[in-house]
Amino acid sequence: MTDWKPQPYRRAAQSLGISEAVLDASVAASQAVVAINPSLPPILTLKHLSYLTGTPYQYLRQVVSRDELNPYRVFRVRKRPTPCGRVQFRVICVPDIKLAIVQRWIARKVLALGRPHSANTAFAPGSRLVDAVEPHCGSRWIVKVDVRRFFESISEISAYHAFRLLGYQPLMSLELARLCTRVGNFSKLRRQRRWIRLAPRHVAKISSYAVPRLGHLPQGAPTSPMLANLTMCEADAVLTKAAESFGMVYTRYADDLTFSTSKDSFDRKDAKVLIKQIYQILGRFGLVPNLAKTQVVPPRARKIVLGLLVDQSTPRLTREFKNKMRMHLYYLERADIGPIQHAQKRGFSAVVGLRNHLMGLAAYACQVEPKYGDELKKRLKAVPWPVVY
Repeated sequence: MTDWKPQPYRRAAQSLGISEAVLDASVAASQAVVAINPSLPPILTLKHLSYLTGTPYQYLRQVVSRDELNPYRVFRVRKRPTPCGRVQFRVICVPDIKLAIVQRWIARKVLALGRPHSANTAFAPGSRLVDAVEPHCGSRWIVKVDVRRFFESISEISAYHAFRLLGYQPLMSLELARLCTRVGNFSKLRRQRRWIRLAPRHVAKISSYAVPRLGHLPQGAPTSPMLANLTMCEADAVLTKAAESFGMVYTRYADDLTFSTSKDSFDRKDAKVLIKQIYQILGRFGLVPNLAKTQVVPPRARKIVLGLLVDQSTPRLTREFKNKMRMHLYYLERADIGPIQHAQKRGFSAVVGLRNHLMGLAAYACQVEPKYGDELKKRLKAVPWPVVY
């Protein structure tokens, strides 16, 4: 899509007999959007979005009104058990085909053009895991904090404000926020005051939009990662300021917050004060830290950030990663075992799944240690994979 210009828009509207008042309001709304970023597409109404995405208007209206329609397939994925052995699950919400088309369009045409805070290192165009880790290389102290239920803690109100900051009108921002959020089950979390609509229904200008409960970002929707980044701009700014007051560097990769410093004067007492401040800041923005995952890594301890070693001047792959790849190659290259038997032993339903998994790990290794990654790829390609797998 080329950048929006008012002149051809006015000519086309006048040829259709659109009134000057409506045309002036439309141009003003469009100019508010392109003033933020010339490449942002003006979206004037829900019907306009229906036209832009090729999605039926009535369907969009149902989603925005939170009708009985449930456009998500919800399932649980098992997570790594806790240290005490408790089984954990992650709830994944996959939108149906029509909603997925709309969300992908919003993610690609709108959210990708937003500007997250510089501390954010994930889900932005061109972002790489290595770049997220690099600021912490060679640090003496590292403090790591994890946010519980990150996406599920971000409400449609925060999503609404993100679209408003992109220049969209209030009603359109509400509709876009509703299309990118989901009302979850009435759980203990959802009974909290912040998830309940406080204004009485009769004051709403569109009564069908006045639903009693607020939605949250669903994990699994194409829009959730980038929208979460935009909603976290203010929180990232406050956390950056807190980090700088301790002489630390702060970055955020989704729900992983990392603070590091090379200062000799930093100690555990400072770390304790910093963590308390981090918890307070997260609470201000409706986020809850995962207390079990908070870590303070002192000078002589092994330093790993996002699965990569950062104890030297550049990120490195861990010994565990290399041992795992060595094990895979050992069995794949053995004539008496090979890909088919190894895939079965490792629990893969098809050899192609194992091959894709390992090639993905090799591509990841290429980003971190190019020479080692290239050697991995060469050996994997030389494996006698079956013709039909």
